Amino acid sequence: MTSRPTIFILGPTAGGKTELSIELARRLPGGGECCCADSMQVYRGMDIGTAKPTSEEQAAAPHHLIDLIDPGEAFTIDDWLGHARPCIAQIKKDSRWPIVVGGTNLYIQACLGGFMEGPEPDESLRAELAELDPAALRRELEQVDPEAAERIHPNDRRRTVRAIEVFRLTGRPISELQVQWAGPGVARDSIIIGLDWPVEAINRRINARVGRMMDSGFLEEVRNLHETGAFGVQAREALGYKQLLAHLEEGWSLEEAVERIKILTRRFAKQQRTWLRRFRFFWEGLWVEAGVDSPEIIVDKALAYIDSSPDCPPS
Repeated sequence: MTSRPTIFILGPTAGGKTELSIELARRLPGGGECCCADSMQVYRGMDIGTAKPTSEEQAAAPHHLIDLIDPGEAFTIDDWLGHARPCIAQIKKDSRWPIVVGGTNLYIQACLGGFMEGPEPDESLRAELAELDPAALRRELEQVDPEAAERIHPNDRRRTVRAIEVFRLTGRPISELQVQWAGPGVARDSIIIGLDWPVEAINRRINARVGRMMDSGFLEEVRNLHETGAFGVQAREALGYKQLLAHLEEGWSLEEAVERIKILTRRFAKQQRTWLRRFRFFWEGLWVEAGVDSPEIIVDKALAYIDSSPDCPPS
């Protein structure tokens, strides 16, 4: 059977990536498996504060790349890639869909091969390219970026236009800017699905999620890890854990610690949105208005997009 493409689910924290990934894993033909790309979900016992998939969610779809090490250990991006590459390759070998669920954008960037910062998309240039017939677009792509032309299907107008746009704006081929991952073909057969949230809506979701974490025993989780000396230098810096440790060790009031968690999580989400804007310039994908569409509609749109992808094998 033809190898399944790798699906990447991107979006800001608290944006519904876990829910979408599980539904796709359940509904894609042949089934999918979720690979968590989160630098703190790798730690055992750090469950509530990292928004690790619950036992119910893990029962709904296979999950990988969580609970890899103890909180006292250090963990690098190379460590994660060392786990992620064979994991994705095995899922493909089993004729299932790898679904990489973004949490740490640097992990996503490394898995795809990286990307360079560049100018914003040029709408007037896109309009100009839209007027060209497919044969003319294909000829230009073959001239300016023959490597991309080998990877992009002749009928894939969307990616063809993107590659030509990048060359015209930067003077460099997109294949040169997208340094491809040397392992199994993740970058070469990838499907990107992004969740786009308005600022006010995602901030409300963040505040509500922090509240649910506290109600679910987040403070007790941190206290237990603290009292057993489980935290290492890296793990204690995790967002949320650091602030509750300040409550336990430095005399911060609980109210102050929780408010700081909300503020810093909202700030983190803003940084993620900035990163995603740059990402979208170099990597084509489906970007869903998550603040407008219902979860059911988002899943349907994602499934339709995956099915229409040139990299998608016949079902």
